[in-house]
Amino acid sequence: MIKNSFVKTTGCICKSHSTTLARKYQFRSLTTTSNVGKRYSNNGKNTIKFSFTFIIASALALVTTHKVTNDVTPKSKNIISVEDFVKHNSKDDCWIAINGKVFDVTEFIPDHPGGEIPLISHAGYDGTKVYEKIHPKGTIEKFLPEDKFLGILDGDAPKLEADYLIDDDEEERLKYIENIPPISNIQNSYDFEYIAKHILPKDAWAYYSCGSDDEISMRENHYAYQRVYFRPRICVNVKEVDTSTTLLGTPTSVPFYVSATALAKLGHPDGECSIARGAGKEGVIQMISTLSSNSLEEIAQARIPGATQWFQLYINENRETAKRMVKEAEDLGMKAIFITVDAPSLGNREKDKREKFVDDTDVDLGDGVDRNSGASKALSAFIDCSVDWNDVKEVKSWTKLPVLIKGVQTVEDVIEAYDAGCQGVVLSNHGGRQLDTAPPPIELLAETVPVMKKLNKLRPDFEILLDGGVKRGTDILKAVAIGGKDIRVGVGLGRPFLYANSCYGEDGVRKLIQILKDELEMDMRLLGVTKISDLTPKFVDTRRLIGREAVNYLYDDVYNHIPTVKFRNDD
Repeated sequence: MIKNSFVKTTGCICKSHSTTLARKYQFRSLTTTSNVGKRYSNNGKNTIKFSFTFIIASALALVTTHKVTNDVTPKSKNIISVEDFVKHNSKDDCWIAINGKVFDVTEFIPDHPGGEIPLISHAGYDGTKVYEKIHPKGTIEKFLPEDKFLGILDGDAPKLEADYLIDDDEEERLKYIENIPPISNIQNSYDFEYIAKHILPKDAWAYYSCGSDDEISMRENHYAYQRVYFRPRICVNVKEVDTSTTLLGTPTSVPFYVSATALAKLGHPDGECSIARGAGKEGVIQMISTLSSNSLEEIAQARIPGATQWFQLYINENRETAKRMVKEAEDLGMKAIFITVDAPSLGNREKDKREKFVDDTDVDLGDGVDRNSGASKALSAFIDCSVDWNDVKEVKSWTKLPVLIKGVQTVEDVIEAYDAGCQGVVLSNHGGRQLDTAPPPIELLAETVPVMKKLNKLRPDFEILLDGGVKRGTDILKAVAIGGKDIRVGVGLGRPFLYANSCYGEDGVRKLIQILKDELEMDMRLLGVTKISDLTPKFVDTRRLIGREAVNYLYDDVYNHIPTVKFRNDD
């Protein structure tokens, strides 16, 4: 007999500025005669973990590679006893409970994009907590055959202890949550990041914050902005300042937008929906990721009337699947499609890998289990590595919406996108999460603008956006100024909004926007401009931009210095 006691927490703060209203505790003692819990112990502690890079690929591959077999939730009302449910706890007989519903996933195990272990480890257990972190609502009901929905449990399924384990690190995290600063104390985007580092679960923080390889590009993305200096003008009447502009023909209150990021539910239970509400109320555009933990429909429903949303797309190997996703985005009111092209393979994200599945030797998974399948394998299930410019043109033929290319890293490809008839590009190295030492977007922007002018590659409907490394209003102004009057520039922020949302939900999103807008207004006055359209290259000095500052800390940590010559009396 096994007795499991656990504490369930959301791990985030949402509405209150000085209290932790969103953090709810639910204590429960479960008793079961099943022996499945014994299979997952390691000195009394469960240690099954999955890297979020691994899990995210699983979730997306499931959503984008399987046909929708059910339009609605199955209507079966069979009642299944907990006693019967826990008997189905093996690879060859695998039942899992999600929100009180029982699913037979046995036949799906070999085809699960995220590998076999996540399913087998939850055989005879409740998988709701892990499932809801990464899957949009209704995913399992839509993509499993209806006959695999077996019925409703007559009680609570046993919980896998690893899903609810409270260790020393977790105790410390909960203390930080209890003592989170009031939102009125937040002064800048770094404050959100600092708090998020302390209140997010370790694996969620690792996923959000990691870059690839030595994380040179991730750090250079920001350092590059520090190498651009202003050339402020004086004696200018700056009593009235206007930060509004247009991006892709849409009015917006500021020249920045929420860039597409994955799995917002890792930090906040409302996920991308609270970001949608916060951004919409502040007049800021939201780009929605294919990898969102809410469905596109849910996020669209959370949209404030009059707000603008864009959709980021991975081109699937199955073109009908990709076409269906574009059609859904169009039907749900998205205003532009952004094709991500910088992820034909997953970057080497070592921080995230260190939070991967561990100690599986203590798990009785049986023979023939693929323990090595991970994100790269899953990514190959839904991202077509053969995508070329003809495919971009094909996507353009599917929709009347503006189509832009996201992940452009050279001037040559900006020109290719222009010639292909795209409405713009996003200069981006995926937040430094793909090819390390790819150029900082602001550096590439400064290289691109003069070339486009020289070649007369200028169209009113061709805009250049960029993301990565943006922390301050000054960063935003520098980018817009480099584009000047000839090329409209928009600036995306990804991680800062994830952190703000993780800490304070919708209120955090709005607070971050207000901080950045206040910085913009102040900096515009100090720079000597009154509206965004006044910004031109004459306001910035980019002569120091071409340089490198990021230190390879990993190299320095392991490097042994060459010894110097010794005197004869040296020990």
